[in-house]
Amino acid sequence: MKVTLDSPPSAPQPANAYYSQVARVELPGGGTLLYVSGQVADGADVAAQSRGVFEAIEALLRAHGATLADIINIRTYLTDIGTLHEYGAVRREFLTGTAPTSMTFEASKLFKPEALVEVEVVAAVSPPRPAA
Repeated sequence: MKVTLDSPPSAPQPANAYYSQVARVELPGGGTLLYVSGQVADGADVAAQSRGVFEAIEALLRAHGATLADIINIRTYLTDIGTLHEYGAVRREFLTGTAPTSMTFEASKLFKPEALVEVEVVAAVSPPRPAA
């Protein structure tokens, strides 16, 4: 098993140098797990921030050859659980296939004071199929 930590230059960069955006775990047999750090985004409300969060996650996954359809687990932190319906509406725009496993929490504060939502994901990428 090989683990690589990085912050791909083609995707949003971390807020500081104390963490990596993605942990890539290459599994025996060729599959890969991608652990994406919690993402926040600018915006006036939960819907706008959620849209930015999913765009950032999509870019980070794409930099590792994955898509939003590869997400198997999602963990969401909201500063007001009453905004869950707004977040959920945006989430459904981006995650259109089978729903991943999920946990949603209310947190009184996130690391960025103006952040209303933070999302982290795990994606599983199957090994490439051999040519026929």
